Amino acid sequence: MMVSTKGRYALMICLDLAQQDPESYTSLREVAMRQNISMKYLESIVATLNRAGLVRSLRGKGGGYRLTRHPSQCSVAEILELTEGSMAPVYCLEPGGACEKAGQCITYPMWRQLDQLMDNYLRQVSLEDLLNGRLPQDIACPKPQKSQGCSTNCSCKPQ
Repeated sequence: MMVSTKGRYALMICLDLAQQDPESYTSLREVAMRQNISMKYLESIVATLNRAGLVRSLRGKGGGYRLTRHPSQCSVAEILELTEGSMAPVYCLEPGGACEKAGQCITYPMWRQLDQLMDNYLRQVSLEDLLNGRLPQDIACPKPQKSQGCSTNCSCKPQ
């Protein structure tokens, strides 16, 4: 999984809006200047966020954009899904990406588990968490078994 520039910028835009007065609208020009993103690219990204109902727009003097929900209610997963589509690490886990070999594929369970771990993690991280420097620390992660060739104490938790 590699998050595109569009996905990273969408997250930056939402974080920028989350830092503004939630009752007022912020112009795209201000966001573009603060985030150093071209207006044209920003317009296409914010249109996606607006269509999905994550931001609300207001035209005219005093217009601009604002989040429709509190930052604690906006997950990173939701924002990235809007811009990236599927976050699946392999094609066979994408919607409609069925693989005829999935039933016999030795690696399929690993890819499925990786997909679930990433999805669960990104759903736990909100815009508010990022703004406050808080990240989930205790995500369940199965430890590799010795038969998988891991002789160290592997874990997802920070050491």
